[in-house]
Amino acid sequence: MLRTKMAMFFPLFLLICCVSSTQLQTESDSNIIPHLQQTESTEQEPANTSENQQTCTSDIHAVLREMSALLGGLKVEVTYLQTENKALAAKVRELELQKTELDELKEQYQGQEGELINLKDRTKITENDVEALKRAEEVKQVAFSASLLDSDMDGYIGPFNTLTTLVFRRVVTNIGNAYSPHTGFFIAPVRGAYHFEFYIGAYGHTSYPSGAVLVRNGEHVFIAYEHQPSHYGSSSNGATLLLEVGDVVFLRLWTNSRIFDSENHHSTFSGHLLFAM
Repeated sequence: MLRTKMAMFFPLFLLICCVSSTQLQTESDSNIIPHLQQTESTEQEPANTSENQQTCTSDIHAVLREMSALLGGLKVEVTYLQTENKALAAKVRELELQKTELDELKEQYQGQEGELINLKDRTKITENDVEALKRAEEVKQVAFSASLLDSDMDGYIGPFNTLTTLVFRRVVTNIGNAYSPHTGFFIAPVRGAYHFEFYIGAYGHTSYPSGAVLVRNGEHVFIAYEHQPSHYGSSSNGATLLLEVGDVVFLRLWTNSRIFDSENHHSTFSGHLLFAM
């Protein structure tokens, strides 16, 4: 732009200098020529003045043409710059529009990401609920039944001078695997009402009765007891218990008593879940 301005004003400066030099020349000539030659120089002055005027006019026209050419170039440059500015403005508007669309897409993505996280959480909760329902359905199926001796031979357990846990080793049914034939313990897998039954058999003896106690978490609940001096005798009992998860139920042989079993499985222990609570 500085170069353009200099190119524009330089011809104008030349024009001003030309006009000023002509005026100075005229004033100098009028001061130097003697008064006696005034008539002669007056006769020659029109010719010099005409020549100077023609020269200045020619210079003025040249300068004007040059200035016109410069103005035309400036107009073209201004038009080009205006076109460029319009293109840049359009590009800026397009970039702003793209930025707005990008911001909207980011907001949509963040919203969808949040919904996806919520959906995953709900899916996880649903899966956990399904697993819990499956486990609840499985633990609702609880039932067992076992006899005392694991062999087909006749035999006695006892007598002992203290209460002794009875382990019923021959398992007939153990749905839910809540009963252990290794410990004799039934462990409640779910809170609910359970029903238990137990039978004890023994041949009569004058010194040793037959007796067993149903125990819940170390607490005696019911006893089955039989004592006769001869012949075969048996006793039984049962109870419905409200158990919490992890409660333990088992049988104890009564002190100084004995219990009989054989291939006919006289002595048994059974239990099942009535309903969960």
